[in-house]
Amino acid sequence: MPHHHRSTRWVQIATVVVSLLLPTAATMAAKPALQACRVEGIPNEVQCGTVQRPLDPARPNGPQIDVHYLVVPAMARNKQPDAVLLLAGGPGQSAISVAPSVMSRLGRLNNRRDLVFIDQRGTGQSAPLQCADESHLPIQEALDPAAQLKRLRQCKESLEKLPYGDLRFYTTTLAMQDFEAVRLQQGVTQWNLVGASYGTRAALEYQRQFPGSVRRTVLDGVAPPDMVLPASFSVDGQAALDALFAACEKDTQAGRGCARRFPTLRQEWQSLLAGLPRTVTVNQPMTGIPETFTLTRSAVLQSVRAPLYAPALAAALPAAIRAAAQGRYEGLLGLSGALASSKALRLAMGMHFSVVCTEDVPRLTTDTQPVGADFGTSDADLYRAVCSFWPRGAVDADFYQVPKAQTPVLLLSGGADPATPPRHGARVAAALGAKAQHIVVPQAGHGVMSLGCMHDVVFRFITAATDALALPQDASCAVHIPRPDVFLPPIAPNTKAAGQP
Repeated sequence: MPHHHRSTRWVQIATVVVSLLLPTAATMAAKPALQACRVEGIPNEVQCGTVQRPLDPARPNGPQIDVHYLVVPAMARNKQPDAVLLLAGGPGQSAISVAPSVMSRLGRLNNRRDLVFIDQRGTGQSAPLQCADESHLPIQEALDPAAQLKRLRQCKESLEKLPYGDLRFYTTTLAMQDFEAVRLQQGVTQWNLVGASYGTRAALEYQRQFPGSVRRTVLDGVAPPDMVLPASFSVDGQAALDALFAACEKDTQAGRGCARRFPTLRQEWQSLLAGLPRTVTVNQPMTGIPETFTLTRSAVLQSVRAPLYAPALAAALPAAIRAAAQGRYEGLLGLSGALASSKALRLAMGMHFSVVCTEDVPRLTTDTQPVGADFGTSDADLYRAVCSFWPRGAVDADFYQVPKAQTPVLLLSGGADPATPPRHGARVAAALGAKAQHIVVPQAGHGVMSLGCMHDVVFRFITAATDALALPQDASCAVHIPRPDVFLPPIAPNTKAAGQP
């Protein structure tokens, strides 16, 4: 394991004292009851609670934070004692904010089990580390790397003025100790963990620290602790883009075939990259107002990677790439903003950098992952620059280890995922051992649980009466789902598409 910027002694001390800081059965009676509340997007009344936690576990009388959580009560009176806990992605996503969008996936589980959503420290309502909203910035300012670094420096300085603004104490390890405090406060016997994206790293860390508190674990889009996020962006994004090109070349069906409509897609892509940077004028996707700015290689790569997360959006990339190669950029920029426009998906960037600068970036110096031919090192360079001034917490060397699973774990990977492809899930499944099953859905993107039939697979896994019945699960319903047909823009009358006879 590599040497880190802080001694692991602090984490060792924190681990010793954490049991003293967690609520006990004797003190739980003094805790306030859950309060009835309403959450936008959830039609029924739900319950909201908080648990107070020390920002720094080594200073139990130091600054405190309130960790907020949401409980969607089980509908049946005779409910099961093992609640389902969703661990959100990012890092930086608010679990409470995404709750309405995932209720449909967990609805059957909610019949007899409470659903719990905890805003991890630094996100949502739990000591939020939110930078200024950049969605309405002029495009030129949003894309300028120097301006971006300046904004992040200003964000850091602003966050550090908060009562809870010591940015070293927002690690995954400390956050999972908060989650254990919620479990004890609520008297939950064991969690059924459902982690998505970065939430899978959080779930693995919770399971490492508190194995006895976990009954079942679902890891959807596996982001293990040794992933080295900035470096993996390059290699995994490149693999997903190359797969898109390969799928297009193989799609020779008459009429709608991608290869027939876009026979020179790779060449058009390389032509687009070769012409950068360049000054362009584009209608701003949010406002529709024309803006003139410098379009950079990094901006185009980001615009392509974002829709790769969702195959339905990626199906429009061939048309968008061709249009951009011909000087029309609205399609490419519009696709990249389709996911970013969701408020529920907005990240608390202060928490994001506190986690990545602590857990990932220090490992860049020893990382041996290949660099994507097109994506290069632009992401890693940005994170290095930010993390050069962002405070870093402590990481215990054991954080990067994945112990053998003591209870069943179901791992889900999308073969077309540009962020957490199957190579990461396979590595974690091997480490977890005999109680893990890794399901790969070849044509799925980032998030396999979003596929309708996977709701039933997860339901059967969690509700199985015994560990022996929990695995293996049959996911053939999803494994054979095809890649969405390529989007074909309308053709003007009496006009033939390129490549058509």
